[in-house]
Amino acid sequence: MGKPTGFMEYQRLAEAYVPVAGRLKNYHEFVATLGDDQAKVQGARCMDCGIPFCSNGCPVNNIIPDWNDLVYRGNWKQALEVLHSTNNFPEFTGRICPAPCEAACTLNINNDPVGIKSIEHAIVDKGWEMGWVAPRPPKTTTGKKVAIVGSGPSGLAAAQQLARVGHQVTVFEKNDRVGGLLGYGIPDFKLDKSLIARRVKQMEAEGVVFRTRVIVGSKDLPAGIANDAREFVAADQLLSDFDAVILAAGSEVPRDLPIPGRELKGTYAALEFLIPQNKEVSGGPANPISAKGKHVIVIGGGDTGSDCVGTSYRHGAASVTQFELMPQPPEQENKSLTWPYWPIKMRTSSSHQEGDTQRKFSIATKEFLGENGVLKSLRTVGLEWKNGKMSEVAGSEQTFAADLVFLAMGFVNPVGGLLDAFAVDKDARGNAKATTDGAGCYATSAAKVYVAGDTRRGQSLVVWAIREGRQCAREVDAFLMGASTLPR
Repeated sequence: MGKPTGFMEYQRLAEAYVPVAGRLKNYHEFVATLGDDQAKVQGARCMDCGIPFCSNGCPVNNIIPDWNDLVYRGNWKQALEVLHSTNNFPEFTGRICPAPCEAACTLNINNDPVGIKSIEHAIVDKGWEMGWVAPRPPKTTTGKKVAIVGSGPSGLAAAQQLARVGHQVTVFEKNDRVGGLLGYGIPDFKLDKSLIARRVKQMEAEGVVFRTRVIVGSKDLPAGIANDAREFVAADQLLSDFDAVILAAGSEVPRDLPIPGRELKGTYAALEFLIPQNKEVSGGPANPISAKGKHVIVIGGGDTGSDCVGTSYRHGAASVTQFELMPQPPEQENKSLTWPYWPIKMRTSSSHQEGDTQRKFSIATKEFLGENGVLKSLRTVGLEWKNGKMSEVAGSEQTFAADLVFLAMGFVNPVGGLLDAFAVDKDARGNAKATTDGAGCYATSAAKVYVAGDTRRGQSLVVWAIREGRQCAREVDAFLMGASTLPR
């Protein structure tokens, strides 16, 4: 513990934001990293609990008290080593993770939790600034070849772990850039894409081969899924060429809203808006969907919906309204009931604060209305929730003007054609079926085919994807070599 009385002496300091008027003019990141002295003070707030619930709340089990103490003492390089021992990509999680570790912080019982995420952000940014993050190529090679389908956080984590123990790793990505939804999905103002590029460069120096614009297993993709592929590789070919295959292609099939008027021009799945915007920001063609001067409605209250809100404001939308099926949560959780678990409470994102965002809860969309094939409005009904069951409220119908509607209601499962091509059994939700503990974990029903991330667990957080990628890599290494020295 850096300072035993620190949690009583210092208050939580949040990272500073660029003012709204400035950040809406571009797609740059707008969250300022803590300075060295600020991070030291925040690290001093850590109580070094006898049982660090924060580490348990973190899906990758970051050794949080240790690097908090090291930052307090000014040992930044060692803090980075501790951070990297559990997390391959802390610059991603330090920006976009919702920080379940902070919800589990013991100080959160009756005070503001330690700013764990902001300290993590500061450690890794300093590490890159100082040149401490360098390639770690293997000292020996095994001669074993591993194919990874998908270059999102689970695929990247698995690739880096396996390359570092000497396997020849090739990552296949159907789009023209590496990163999965980190690259094409999350807006640049939340995650600058140069951060992905420098990790790719590091991994290439460690021996990882990236093959973009290559689709594996099945060319048949549902509507609304981005695909830049110019080359096809059959599942049989991959199984023939490689000693093991990891499917880490994410959960890409968007949940649709099949109601009257869905075919009207102006109704889109969220990624049909977000992916072209990321491509435009990176120097590609202009986004074919423009929210400038339009009344935008986002259906879905999660992170993807928030990203649509922030992007619409940067376009210059006339208004932005967000719908959520669930009731409005309380402003503050009952900590005696919820701690150390992730609580349900009202959460306002930075995107919501960038304009006069109207948030509507307990509301369902019944019909899209238009003229000459173009969306003009939508009809809704209010909902009542009792004992977890939803019912419509009589007489609660409303009509909202809408020029654009973005469906941000989550993702239902990975592309079925990919799993079918490898003859992988699915669970009841359409995800690849595999366990995460015990003998044979992360292995699918198909010989030498493994699975990690959202392809197995369904849509989830980046930090969960990294965890599964790392753990899957260990299982693949053990399969290939008979045992593994990789951490779990």
